Amino acid sequence: MKIYTKTGDKGDTGLFGGDRVSKSSERIEAYGTIDELNSFVGLAVTEIQDNSIKKLLNKIQNQLFVLGADPAAPILTEDNKKNIERVPYEFIIDAEKEIDVCEEKLEELKNFILPGGSKSAALLHICRTITRRAERRVIGLKDSELINENIVIFLNRLSDLFFVLARYENKISGQKDIIWKKS
Repeated sequence: MKIYTKTGDKGDTGLFGGDRVSKSSERIEAYGTIDELNSFVGLAVTEIQDNSIKKLLNKIQNQLFVLGADPAAPILTEDNKKNIERVPYEFIIDAEKEIDVCEEKLEELKNFILPGGSKSAALLHICRTITRRAERRVIGLKDSELINENIVIFLNRLSDLFFVLARYENKISGQKDIIWKKS
């Protein structure tokens, strides 16, 4: 099988279900940003030393694959549904549990912090900001089309998870969080 199909040469692409849309559509922006996030998570994994965090990030990458496929498959009428895996509520519960576990290991946050510290923490902050952009893109899609509500909730939790993971990475690498100081 060839990697190129030539079907998108005129600026449109196929969705699950067969419809074709512009590559600049809100739907493509949404799942394209999720794909970008998944790539940055892969980059972050290369800098993570803690095996439990690597394992968690690999799990998140698999969840992001499902997350990206969900908005790529429009929600259709009952008689037209395709067998597409949707983001389940369990993804949200998993993220919340991971946030709670990580927060127990951290000092209480009393100040705003700037992205940075260790390289791995900085990469996780980039993942957090891409997650927020993906969330905005998905909400833009939600404003005009029916989508799985769990997508927005999961993205919201995921950005929080990346935040606490970045703080945890700083802690285990001996770096302090960078406190924001008013000018």
